[in-house]
Amino acid sequence: MMKFQDARTVLALAGIMMGGVLCPAQSAQDSPVPDAPSPNKCHNADFRVVIDVGHTVGVPGALSARGIPEYAFNLQLGTEIQQALLKAGFEKAVLMITDKAPPSGLAERAARANKMHADLFVAIHHDSVPDRLLQTWQYNGKTQYYDDDFPGYALFVSYENARRSGSLRFADLLGKALEANGLTYTPHYTWPLMGRYRHELVDAAAGVYRYDRLVVLRETQMPAVLLEAGSIVNRVEELQLGTPERRALISAAVLAAVDEFCAASRQESAQSPFGRSAASDPDRSR
Repeated sequence: MMKFQDARTVLALAGIMMGGVLCPAQSAQDSPVPDAPSPNKCHNADFRVVIDVGHTVGVPGALSARGIPEYAFNLQLGTEIQQALLKAGFEKAVLMITDKAPPSGLAERAARANKMHADLFVAIHHDSVPDRLLQTWQYNGKTQYYDDDFPGYALFVSYENARRSGSLRFADLLGKALEANGLTYTPHYTWPLMGRYRHELVDAAAGVYRYDRLVVLRETQMPAVLLEAGSIVNRVEELQLGTPERRALISAAVLAAVDEFCAASRQESAQSPFGRSAASDPDRSR
């Protein structure tokens, strides 16, 4: 995909999004905030979740159909997910922002999460399509690129992650929570037209795909999932993803999945003489 190299422009566009230009209906602070989960389900304060903001200011990923860099979407959604977790008592929820470009920056993300001994790693991204599927249109007097065919979220896990079972379990919880909030996953990653971007669908109920080579999923030592929150090259979904309502739905789904995952981990820990690390994921010792 095209890259947006002017860091000042990226920051300015992120500021525009967070100021409400893409979401005129209401401001971010007016958006609904998900209710806190029951304190009896999980000792939230001890559970460390890393919310990884995909890409960087200098290498901000894909451009949306209206020319907004993916990083701006990732930063805003990641921030709101962290805020929802903090409000629900997940005091160790961390928003990870990296300024180092790939490939070294990807390894740095995994290393930082490992050093923090995180319990869960969630990478936040927004989707595009292979360049050959893009079409052009004029927006605000500029040629932009779009594809309106493949709306929807997608979840990715690596089978080479040391906590594969935990990764699959959290991805299943998150996908089902997103579906319960009225969102649907995109099936196009299974289609031949995706070429080298084609992936195996390993959980058809939740929209979970296998992607072993992703460094942030493969090298992390805790359960790790990458969320493509939706397609920003789809002209309708781009506008939806820019609203506080859509971000609130996604944040609520992440919170529900984290809460349930944490509760299950604590229950398994209580039932096992080996503690949570061994009990919650048999793949950890692979």
